Amino acid sequence: MSNIVAIVGRPNVGKSTFFNRLIQRREAIVDAVSGVTRDRHYGKSDWNGKEFSLIDTGGYVLGSDDVFEAEIDKQVELAIDEADAIIFMVDVESGVTGMDEDVAKLLRKVNKPVFLVVNKVDNAKRAEDAVEFYALGLGEYYTIASINGSGTGELLDALVEALPENEEKEEETLPRFAVVGRPNAGKSSFINALIGEDRYIVTDIAGTTRDAIDTKYNRFGFEFNLVDTAGIRRKSKVKEDLEFYSVMRSVRAIEHADVCLLVLDATRGFDGQVQNIFWLAERNRKGIVVLVNKWDLVEKDHKSMKEFEKTIRKQMEPFTDVPIVFISALTKQRIFKAIETAVEVYKNRTKRIKTSQLNEVLLPIIENYPPPAYKAKFVKIKYIMQLPTPQPQFAFFCNLPQYVKDAYKRFLENKLREHFDFRGVPISVYMRKK
Repeated sequence: MSNIVAIVGRPNVGKSTFFNRLIQRREAIVDAVSGVTRDRHYGKSDWNGKEFSLIDTGGYVLGSDDVFEAEIDKQVELAIDEADAIIFMVDVESGVTGMDEDVAKLLRKVNKPVFLVVNKVDNAKRAEDAVEFYALGLGEYYTIASINGSGTGELLDALVEALPENEEKEEETLPRFAVVGRPNAGKSSFINALIGEDRYIVTDIAGTTRDAIDTKYNRFGFEFNLVDTAGIRRKSKVKEDLEFYSVMRSVRAIEHADVCLLVLDATRGFDGQVQNIFWLAERNRKGIVVLVNKWDLVEKDHKSMKEFEKTIRKQMEPFTDVPIVFISALTKQRIFKAIETAVEVYKNRTKRIKTSQLNEVLLPIIENYPPPAYKAKFVKIKYIMQLPTPQPQFAFFCNLPQYVKDAYKRFLENKLREHFDFRGVPISVYMRKK
């Protein structure tokens, strides 16, 4: 499970530009999702072989519902609580501002690595001007220009050096099922209904839950670790605008799970927040089951379920081979069907296909429908094997792998799904030189 690095600071200092520059220059981009809420972003990358997740906390515009300074404080507090290291970005053009001082005051109390980054330093004169940021009391600073990437190498060298080593955990034999979703979708109610006790506090207040808690489930022939992305949170601490907090929790839960049970509120649908969490799970190559909760509250007829499912699958494209189960945590409708489905998806994710079987089934199909010729050159796929990875990955060995386009890779993925059951599991297809 990778470390989390949060980028904090006031608006218009170049946080998003730095974020975009950073993930684009990494060769090992796993994910880049924007629009989680307002202008927040989540990205996953690595530097010098060390992987980390990057959170851009975004900014607010004056005149929002809350006082500007209070919103900034809230964002920084959430980032401090979740992150393993913090990048505090300021702007050399505007110098030290009152808002910078407010953020610095919070960061001085933090017992985590904090990197003061002075942005827009693209000449010697500005490098001299950056000295004034010593006044923030955060020690040494790094000068960068996020618009062209200068200075980021030195910063990232120091950042990955300071990140804590991920603890080597004992190998777990039990599958891990993470229950994820936006606040107030019914995640804790679902788990309470499943285990038959009120282990988690449930209220109508979004964000009541806070910590990721494991529950060992061993009933009806199923045994696995069930991970709620939430836990107890005092009502006095519940604040408005918790989507960012939800995503940070989901990042950690998703990265450490085998299968993600994505709970959505049927009265709200497969909205933007849910879609972003779905794509986080897909890009992390986790098994996925979509649970449409509160189905008992929806006015419906005999067509409602099919129409609702069709709408969701349209928004999932191109990864539509995902089971969708309509449940009600309140009435316990289909909650055990949800678990049965999750176990099936776990089995699909850990499935191994024999090399002989792969070649026997797929090579004749490829011979009849070969990759399109490119620059008058013909691609010949000669051999297929499943790679020894935790999730399904397949290598297709051919003479000209560079000429195989994404459309044909999707064709190969569809044929894999057609002949071998990988429902609910992302598949990776790689072309290799024979």
